[in-house]
Amino acid sequence: MTGLMSVHEAQSRLLALFHPLEEESVALQAAAGRVLARPIYAAFDLPPFANSSMDGFAVRAQDVRSANAGQPVRLAVAGDIPAGQTAALELEAGQAIRIMTGAPLPHGADAVVPVEDTDFPWRQPGLAAPQVVQVKRPVQPGDNVRPAGQDVRRGELVLEPGQRLRPQDLGLLAMLGISQAPVYRQPRVAILSTGDELLPAGAPLAPGKIYNANSPTLIALAQRYGSEAIDLGIARDQEDDVRRCLSAAVEQGVDLILSSAGVSVGAFDFVRSVVEQDGSLEFWRVNMRPGKPFTCGHYRSIPFIGLPGNPVSTFVGFEVFVRPALQKMSGLAPRPLHVIRAALSEEIQSDGRESYLRGVVTCQAGGCLARLTGHQGSGNLRSLVQANALLLVPSGVKSLPSGAEIDAWLFED
Repeated sequence: MTGLMSVHEAQSRLLALFHPLEEESVALQAAAGRVLARPIYAAFDLPPFANSSMDGFAVRAQDVRSANAGQPVRLAVAGDIPAGQTAALELEAGQAIRIMTGAPLPHGADAVVPVEDTDFPWRQPGLAAPQVVQVKRPVQPGDNVRPAGQDVRRGELVLEPGQRLRPQDLGLLAMLGISQAPVYRQPRVAILSTGDELLPAGAPLAPGKIYNANSPTLIALAQRYGSEAIDLGIARDQEDDVRRCLSAAVEQGVDLILSSAGVSVGAFDFVRSVVEQDGSLEFWRVNMRPGKPFTCGHYRSIPFIGLPGNPVSTFVGFEVFVRPALQKMSGLAPRPLHVIRAALSEEIQSDGRESYLRGVVTCQAGGCLARLTGHQGSGNLRSLVQANALLLVPSGVKSLPSGAEIDAWLFED
């Protein structure tokens, strides 16, 4: 379609307005899901010393090479090494030392015999180490021993910047003695809905009014993708009320103002005039369905994005444009939802714009099938609730037959 900007060009131009936010240090307990801002190098080996991977007896492997159940090898027990204590003992030939999981391997030992392979009554807790132990199975040098540096070597890069911290990542940081994680600051996003027709959920429904669905949707999306959402409420179609809401966003130090509704001709006049008095706006007609009208700019140096007002258009516009912008601000490489290929179980129609249709994808051993959830009107939110994916029809394609393969963006949940 002539005069329409491609989705790719619109994404590129929008992302050029955003940059990763500054770094901050947060406690590990608060770092889950945050994006690492600096590389992490190991300050020491992991494990830092050779230790036992089993409860048992530290031995010289050559002393027990002939051991078997019929003819066990008897060893004098020269001491006890609980976990958390240093191994000051020296193991000599013909000796064993009782050792617990994680305890340092004593000098002279090169293997650990599991307690189950001895005559020690290991099922009775609290017993002192015996004077003599009988070993019933042989071990090889290194058996049941975790050598120093087996997991991580000192100076090794263990975590790269730009990755979202998972529970296991936080465990590794803690194991390296790091209590504060250097992460990018989370974006603060102000959410604004506009229109005299809107009511907050819970208010009495009056003639000509509808409930505001966009703010709860956008707040939840912003939070899902690692941002702090600030609800600016509903701006009435009055210049003073729009200015009040936008000023509140500035006062709260937000990094992005996200508005829904009013980007079509006529309905956006008040927001447009207020924003342009203290900033700038660009209006784009993007070659996509739903969500063709789109606007972006700045209000008092704060990035501003205006999405269409229909609930499905708002949702799709967020996933296509706002999500990658938040990812970039958070220090992540912008990327779409998880994409898979699926075969259509029915014929689908489009209008030639790049289309994001609500669908259900089911996968089995033979592959994945996709179908629409029903009427694709941009005001029909239930069909989005029933969907688990957005089905992508390329620009210029007006129909696809049953059996055709299509890209599907799978929702994260």
